[in-house]
Order: sequence, then C-alpha cells, then structure tokens
Amino acid sequence: MFRVGLTGGIASGKSVALARFAELGAVTIDHDRLARDVVEPGTVGLERVVEAFGAGVLAADGSLDRPALAAVVFAEPARREQLNAIVHPEIRRCAAEQEARAAAADPDVVVVHDIPLLVETGQADAFGLLVVVDAPRDLRLARMVEERGMSVADAEARLAAQASDEARLAAADVVLDGARTPDDLRAQVDALWPSLEREARDEDESVG
Repeated sequence: MFRVGLTGGIASGKSVALARFAELGAVTIDHDRLARDVVEPGTVGLERVVEAFGAGVLAADGSLDRPALAAVVFAEPARREQLNAIVHPEIRRCAAEQEARAAAADPDVVVVHDIPLLVETGQADAFGLLVVVDAPRDLRLARMVEERGMSVADAEARLAAQASDEARLAAADVVLDGARTPDDLRAQVDALWPSLEREARDEDESVG
C-alpha cells in the first residue's frame, strides 16, 4: 500500500484530480464526505457539536444546519478550532478504517486521502507523498463566486480559513497546476500515476 495525501486551496481543482485518481484505480478517501458523515443525526459527533454550539445549529428535522454553523465558525477562529477538535478525531478514525479495508483487499493499493485542511491540521508528514493542487488565489475566488454562487464576502472568509498558498507549497512533494483546464489537470495526474503504482508495489515487497 502507498498512502498519498491530496490537498489544495478551495476551488483549486482538487476534486478533478481526486476523481482522476479514482478512475486510474486508487482507493480515494474523501475527508470532506467523512466530515459530513460523522455529524449525521444519531452520531456522537453531532451530539458534541450541539453541546458546544447550541441547538441553534440544528435544522428542524434534527440534522446539522450547516449554514448556521458555518456562520459561527468562519466568523470566529477560536470557534472553528473548537469545531475541528470535535470532528477531526472522528474523521481520522473513519479514514483509518477505510484504509485498513482497502489494504486488506489489495496489498498493492494506492490510497489517496483528500484532505482540504491537511497542512492546517499538521498531517503533512503522515503520507508517503503529499500532492498539492495549486491555482492563484484570484482565480479560486472567481471560481467560488461564478461557479458556486458564493458571495465575495463568503468566498473571502473561506479562503482566509485555509493555510496560505506558501505554506501548502512548502509542504508539497508534488505540485499539480489547477489553473488550466480540467483535461490538463487530469493529464498531470496520469503522468504521476505510474510512479505511485511502483511505490505501492515496492512498499508491499518491503513489508513482505
């Protein structure tokens, strides 16, 4: 097994890269999806979020009201850290379970962890390879406004909540250019893929 960490600023093109890794045969673990799963109704995660932030973050059906929670945590860094302290351990536990199942099914597997806040949460050294999808800040801001329908203020707040481009690039082993077309980004993933397959085989042989 070879473990890859994939990250990048919001709207950098990371989801395109992740989908291409999956098409090539990687097992992909989407930590954003896990972040939703661990606060589903009935979970310990949701119970702890409500204890910390109050019933005002619940929708009428008992599910998490994400916009209400986002309005709190993106306005106050300390509150964002409080939320992260609740959900990140649960996310890592679920990710480890998925990874273990993948390795048991195929010892030569490449596992790609898609972690938006990989650098911010101190996980840069946890992977055999750290891949960063990079695009200029102004381009990412435009994508968030034009493609995702966000206001400029909301988009700016999301960008401010993430590590700087410099911090991500300093941690990267490989940088993929997300500023061009999706096809171009997929081609960059294709070029990287054979080396990841070799690493996975080498890891398995060294363990064996």
